Amino acid sequence: MVEKIITLENVSLVEFLGPDNQNIRQLAAAFPGSKIISRGNEIKIQGQTSVIARINEILSSLIEHYHQFGQITDKTVSQYLASADDELEERQIAMTSPADVIVFGAKGGVIKAKTPNQQKLVDAVMKNDLVFALGPAGTGKTYISVALAVRALKNKEVKKIIISRPVVEAGESLGFLPGDMKEKVDPYLRPIYDALEDMIPPEKLKFYQENKIIEIAPLAYMRGRTLNNAFVLLDEAQNTTPSQLKMFLTRMGPMAKVMVNGDRSQIDLPTKQKSGLMQALDILKDVRGIGFVEMTADDVVRHRLVKEIVVAYDRHDIKEQRDQANRPVREARPYRSGPIQAPDPARHPDARPEDDGMSNLPVNHEQQL
Repeated sequence: MVEKIITLENVSLVEFLGPDNQNIRQLAAAFPGSKIISRGNEIKIQGQTSVIARINEILSSLIEHYHQFGQITDKTVSQYLASADDELEERQIAMTSPADVIVFGAKGGVIKAKTPNQQKLVDAVMKNDLVFALGPAGTGKTYISVALAVRALKNKEVKKIIISRPVVEAGESLGFLPGDMKEKVDPYLRPIYDALEDMIPPEKLKFYQENKIIEIAPLAYMRGRTLNNAFVLLDEAQNTTPSQLKMFLTRMGPMAKVMVNGDRSQIDLPTKQKSGLMQALDILKDVRGIGFVEMTADDVVRHRLVKEIVVAYDRHDIKEQRDQANRPVREARPYRSGPIQAPDPARHPDARPEDDGMSNLPVNHEQQL
């Protein structure tokens, strides 16, 4: 048997171990054949090497949880035990699975890149800390990005996932939606929840959200933060203003992975407002260490008609741009400066001063009356 000792620092033993050491006893019961002994501020673990490693991981998570929330309950221990079991099963499945699998879904399905450009996106995230993914609706930008974030969390490459979207109204004012701010904002974030629910079991997802391991919030909530040791995703970035996107990008911490997704054809900003994504693509195109992946209609993985719809709209946009470029420019009328002249008595009595220089057509007085 192997032995490992963990020293508890800045921890209230009563709150951490529970009444009559119930938290430690619950942990020991989950690993038959091992021993967990508490003496003072030390916890001694005895057992096989693989078991000790798993117990150590769970204890480390519990210590981190205590420092963040100030207490440990039997329910907390149960949740971390269930989470550890899920991760062990996923690692065992991954060892016998194809290399192109990103993550396994909540119902056992395989989530992986389905098109060459989706695979380029996966590769770009592996090579770069900041990646821009561009493409029309239905190309899987959001879904693949969330899958990459979940994989990074499960592989302990990051400690949390932070996902954000700008809340831009498209025809309906937030003020007319029912509920408090969270209820008003949640519909804008629904695609994110849908993707997460496909990849993480409901109870585990609830645990992650309650403990701020997964955060989903509007872009405005990012201001003033440093996003470190996290996988950070900004979705629908075409609806950010230049100042908003600059604010978001400068939140990036030294141990962060950041993805920015957008669709040039779905900008919902006011007509005269410049898109922050469009500006960023121009400013950052030559910066080393930033990946850019462009999706096309060939990457659409929704209903077959979505691809045809995207292509049809692209043709329409190209035709409009061509027509606008070929439209003749109207010459502006020259501006006449100088003093205002008095009316010429020789002109028709009903003529106005501003009519000077125009043909003096007879006035039909019957129509005026």
